[in-house]
Amino acid sequence: MKNQIRVLLADDEHLIRGALATLLGLDDDLIVVAEASTGPEAVAMGQQHRPDVAVLDMQMPGLDGLAVAQSLRIDVPTCRTMIVTSFGRPGHLKRALEAGVRGFLPKTVSASDLADIIRTVHAGRRYIASEIAADAISAGNSPLTPREADVLSFAADGSSIAEIAERAGLSAGTVRNYISSAVNKLGAENRHSAARSAQDRGWI
Repeated sequence: MKNQIRVLLADDEHLIRGALATLLGLDDDLIVVAEASTGPEAVAMGQQHRPDVAVLDMQMPGLDGLAVAQSLRIDVPTCRTMIVTSFGRPGHLKRALEAGVRGFLPKTVSASDLADIIRTVHAGRRYIASEIAADAISAGNSPLTPREADVLSFAADGSSIAEIAERAGLSAGTVRNYISSAVNKLGAENRHSAARSAQDRGWI
């Protein structure tokens, strides 16, 4: 059939991905050309199949949905990306828009609505779920610099200063300075509580 919208589905939950593929396949103008369960697989499938729209889970092994969207933006510039997430944290929306994502919506969306949103995004328009947009506006922008966010993201898994320094390619003293600044900005007690606070807001 002509003018079918070619869709890539990427989600590490196999049952959800399979159900979506089946339901979307019921629409004559949509065709799921590839599925992926990890971030790197989604990038590879995107490069191979060059879909019109990629529907990406926010949290996937290897690379998250935002990293995949950034990669596809470069490798497959004709592909429009959407994030479907259980984690509608305000900061994620801003980062998604910066990554060129055209759609951002919760996993609670119905299959029929998802099909309509895919068509909207494919047509060049943007779709942001209203509740996520409202939360993002009320939460405001992240006070963290990109370097502070990077260092804090390394701290989120409990890494020591020395481990963070090695992973970030910085000196231990510089890492301490970035963490101290981030802790102060977030009004946290230490780097671990600062990392949790930033994660809750979607800033890292």
